[in-house]
Amino acid sequence: MTDPVLLERQGSIAYLTLNRPTVGNAIDVPLARALWDKTIAAEADNLVRCVVVRGAGRMFCAGGDVTQLHAAGDALPALLKEILSYLHPAIARLARMNKPVITAVHGPSAGAGVGLAAVGDVALAEPAAHFTMAYSRIGLSPDSGATWLLPRLLGLRRAQELSLANRRVSADEAAAMGLITRVVAEGTLAHEVDALAVELARSAMGALGRTKRLLLTSADATLEEQLEAESQNIVQQGSTIEGRRGIAAFIERREPNFATVESRHGVNAPEEA
Repeated sequence: MTDPVLLERQGSIAYLTLNRPTVGNAIDVPLARALWDKTIAAEADNLVRCVVVRGAGRMFCAGGDVTQLHAAGDALPALLKEILSYLHPAIARLARMNKPVITAVHGPSAGAGVGLAAVGDVALAEPAAHFTMAYSRIGLSPDSGATWLLPRLLGLRRAQELSLANRRVSADEAAAMGLITRVVAEGTLAHEVDALAVELARSAMGALGRTKRLLLTSADATLEEQLEAESQNIVQQGSTIEGRRGIAAFIERREPNFATVESRHGVNAPEEA
């Protein structure tokens, strides 16, 4: 049986590939469970310094497997609950892990595929990609973190329009409104993603992890609370080998080797005496 999510590590980069191409990578229980398992594995692998989420076949992700949802009949609530018991922790883990996450959107995304595309720290898309929420079209409300992500990325008004009216958004419009980071030239997505992943993998993982958490919590914090959180994090990061050696490399006008520091000592190891 084909694995519904593939995990491949190339050097310090982990590629998570949604692998149900014949059904647009629609999410069923096995895919949701595999995404959770492979996300945990990528996060736990100390050699992995950047995670890329992508899809096989024509689509990035068609959302939930509507055929299976229909076949569930009266068991639909139980099926939805089981799918989301894996999918939602996977999305939360991708958002909160120390490692940078890139989503590579080569084709259409619908429903949960929109949330999965948006959760990347950087989301790159081919010109042919487009995005549709589509939940109310099948009589359901959103999942996959869309109602948390979209208001923060787009603003409430645009999130309302996309969620209630199900308007399809092109890749260019998605970039203009902030749903994705940018659109790349046709046929260059894999190259652009690989180049960015290599660049991010060379970065300081502890600093990136703290930055991700600060950005995620900023919307719910007062200015004073966020300033305090920034103070605590930069002071803590300054006490790590990563922080001290990064500054030293800048002063000495050389590239820091964060990967060597972290593999020997750990991301948040304190500076040696």
